[in-house]
Amino acid sequence: MNYRSEDGREAWPYLAATTVNERPASGGPGDVASVSSIGRSEIPPHQLHVPTVPDVCVIVPTRNESANVAPLVDRLSSGLAHLTAQVVFVDDSADDTPEQIRQIVATATMPVRLIRRGPGERAGGLGSAVAAGLAAAVEAGATWAVVMDGDLQHPPEVVADLVRAGVAADAELVVASRYLDGGSTVGLADAARVAVSAGATRLTRLAFPRRMSACTDPMSGFFAVRLASLDLDRLQPRGFKVLLEIIARSPRMRIAEVPFTFGSRTSGQSKATWREGVLFARRLMSLRVAGCLGRYGGKVAALSGFAAVGATGIAVNTIALWAVVTIVGAPLLLAAVTATQLSTAWNFVLTDTLVFRGPKSRPFWLRLGGFALINNAVLLLRLPLLSWLSFHAGLHYLTANAVTLLAAFAVRYLISDLFLFATGRTMSTINRTHESPISTSPQRPGVDRVADADPMPSAAVRNGPTDLVVDLRPAGPPPVRVTQGRLRWRYDIHGLVTVGSVSRLSELDCFATPDATGPFDIEIRGGFLKRPHVRSRARVTQYAAPAVSYEEHTARLGTDFMIEMSPRINVTVGPMLVASPHVLYTNVVEALLRFVLVARGRVLLHSACLDLDGQGVMLSARTDTGKTGTVLRLLRERGGGFLSDDMTILSADGTAWSFPKPMTISQHTLRAVEAGDLTRAEWRRLRLQSRLHSKQGRGIGCRMGEWNVPIMCLNALTQLVVPPPKYGVERLVPCRQQAAVTVAELFIIERGRAGLESIGAEALIDELIDNTDDAYQFPPFRYFAPALVIDGADYEQLRATERRILTQAMRRVRARRLVSSDFDWADRIPALTDC
Repeated sequence: MNYRSEDGREAWPYLAATTVNERPASGGPGDVASVSSIGRSEIPPHQLHVPTVPDVCVIVPTRNESANVAPLVDRLSSGLAHLTAQVVFVDDSADDTPEQIRQIVATATMPVRLIRRGPGERAGGLGSAVAAGLAAAVEAGATWAVVMDGDLQHPPEVVADLVRAGVAADAELVVASRYLDGGSTVGLADAARVAVSAGATRLTRLAFPRRMSACTDPMSGFFAVRLASLDLDRLQPRGFKVLLEIIARSPRMRIAEVPFTFGSRTSGQSKATWREGVLFARRLMSLRVAGCLGRYGGKVAALSGFAAVGATGIAVNTIALWAVVTIVGAPLLLAAVTATQLSTAWNFVLTDTLVFRGPKSRPFWLRLGGFALINNAVLLLRLPLLSWLSFHAGLHYLTANAVTLLAAFAVRYLISDLFLFATGRTMSTINRTHESPISTSPQRPGVDRVADADPMPSAAVRNGPTDLVVDLRPAGPPPVRVTQGRLRWRYDIHGLVTVGSVSRLSELDCFATPDATGPFDIEIRGGFLKRPHVRSRARVTQYAAPAVSYEEHTARLGTDFMIEMSPRINVTVGPMLVASPHVLYTNVVEALLRFVLVARGRVLLHSACLDLDGQGVMLSARTDTGKTGTVLRLLRERGGGFLSDDMTILSADGTAWSFPKPMTISQHTLRAVEAGDLTRAEWRRLRLQSRLHSKQGRGIGCRMGEWNVPIMCLNALTQLVVPPPKYGVERLVPCRQQAAVTVAELFIIERGRAGLESIGAEALIDELIDNTDDAYQFPPFRYFAPALVIDGADYEQLRATERRILTQAMRRVRARRLVSSDFDWADRIPALTDC
């Protein structure tokens, strides 16, 4: 289940609240005393500073219920007088309901909170409103959540009975039932509504005979749930029947029931419509399929819906083809083109509204245009087949047309599911147990309060193809199985960071220390999560341990990895990363090195660095601008000492330390490589390698990273088939390698109209950090980096420290922007530095 952060919503300090007396020492979260024997004293709102952690959070979704707000809160205050409770209104109203709630907040004797959802946040209707309320209850640290309607048909006085019954029976879900002895449906408006309600109940119990055996009223919208037993990540509620969703997806929940009388509506209008009835039937079928097929149920349902729409499209296409051929008299192939345009429009409308429901990542025009493009591209493949089947195989043209449409089905579905109709994704939360409430547990910045701190960097995309999950359960990350544990390759980077790895990391060859014994700051082993899943989407899970995992579609066969960050950094990587160490280094290890070095008081800056006549010269640029070619020409033509061409370690005093990774020869770098530098076989391979591993090639990979594909696996396979063209600097140019230099000059090189200008201090730091971030644009860095915690500092703190070190380092450096249209930076830099 996906939840939006509450940042940006109309949010709600505790404007009125209650406090509680000290709990008995023997009381606990599950004791009756903690629910029913709590004293209460009232404090004026202006004297309150810290809100009380509630035992009960009452969630009330409202839509145009302004007249009911005041009596509802008044009756809840009386009924919950002996409980520590709060009310959360999740409001989608178009009238003055939110204003009425604000007025009540100012005078209520219990905490009242308002989550105001805008028109763009209401997908899923009442179901998503309840989900937002449940997420708020988890955030508040409540033990129980009670869901009820805001129209007073659910008696507020029953709320306390639900909680007490749950505690007494040690239940996890307590349902207020209209059909239990002592209950009544008197509030249903007429005989038709009684019949519809009873019929829906019987249908539900028939669909889930075992799961509903303990629940006489699965259509009730009035229930209490113990939050520690509820996995919000599993819920996907849409429409009215949230209770049905919870029971269907939580088959092991202990259920109790309390009878109640369904009251008459005092004001407002019923939200039950024929559309909600259709939605209920569709949801019931979807849940039944999901119950039979587990996590693949959603995919099967989508595939079935796509097939059903496709079947109607075949009918539309066939009728249109017949009409154009028979009535208009057009040639067969022209008629097929016309019929395809009509069926494309038909299929798109039904697919967009019925099959792939909910918010989409792609805009409407892109979905429509892409759908039409796919269908017409498939048509180009269908036409020769249609012609052959009709004129050579002897099939009737209508039969041949149906055959070609069926053949195109699989391709159309895959592209539609993976790209066109990809669902917008946001942060989801797996709730913590009650034993570690947010108000008392040690907080980890950016994790414990999802609503208060966005754990993604400001530039990250939150609606991409990757599920982002924050798992706050105290059990910590799942165990890993290590299959390759011997750290054969060992590296010591200037005495700042040590690395032990199961695979050779050629980028760190210059720091190899075979005799090192460890332990190492970063240890990389082969293995996989002990409970791997074949997933329909990639998933990044942030744990409170601290740890973070990345899982792709292929489970233990692919590129999954787990990073555990305490007391040292342990990285367990899947077999494809072990076999493709370049991808392992570039996408995982270097990101860790960047922030470990920050914790050690250094910056790993995306830049080249040379010693030209005793003067430290640094070059910074966006990826694939021309740093490597410029460095090669400067060394060949001017001599000097080489420190790095891609990454440089920089300390606060302005000292640059070498980081001599092998050079990558992309297309524009070829001009700086001389014929004698490489063998003929290397030159032949370089034609393909330089294209694939150029800016254009990486750009294609980054765009594919926005699709729902196992991008790390694809990257690893690509690197195995076509290794990147990497060569040590000594292979390409005679030079002196140097360990350190004090930086005096810095050039940010760009392509464009020739020019030279100075750069202000603040703009310089921004640009250097932007250029460094640009080196990590390939997924999954932007998803897992915000979960990093190094030496007790979280991602935002590390970023702030990185900026502070860089600011200090640049104080004595002359920084200029050097723009060229013809890659002539190597000709101009010596004159500009007086070298």
